Amino acid sequence: MKKSAYYLLLLAAVPLAFSCNQGTKNSVKGDAAAKADSLKKSDCFQAIDGKDTADLKIKTLSAGKIAGKLVINYLDKGKNDGLVEGNFKGDTLFVDYTFKIGTSNPTVYKNPLAFLKKDGKLVMGVGQIETSLGKSYFVKGKPINFDKGRFVFAPVDCKD
Repeated sequence: MKKSAYYLLLLAAVPLAFSCNQGTKNSVKGDAAAKADSLKKSDCFQAIDGKDTADLKIKTLSAGKIAGKLVINYLDKGKNDGLVEGNFKGDTLFVDYTFKIGTSNPTVYKNPLAFLKKDGKLVMGVGQIETSLGKSYFVKGKPINFDKGRFVFAPVDCKD
């Protein structure tokens, strides 16, 4: 009877040990993929509108996802500093911009942004935004106007 229990326990332990090793291999592979993504080249852009400036640094990740940083310096309002995440749909980059305003305000804001890729530049569009269940998004059926955008981002050399 003791031998039967021992063999049963051993039989149950083998698949468990095998599954633990599989998870380790996957996480190593995931770490390698993340490292490869981090080695990809970044694209940097700058926009100037009067005395207001904006700097955008984006990186193309796997599956066409875009991630990066956007800092907008308004002369009168201070600095919006945050991260962008999204993807291209055709020639338009749609991102969620998660940012803080200034250094003393702890509130985190999240807004959608759209950029039209045109002649090597990214033109920020203006569109009607709606919020539902705490998520802001462009209103479906309402066009985004890229002619009224304040910022036209031209490519610049990245500063590391």
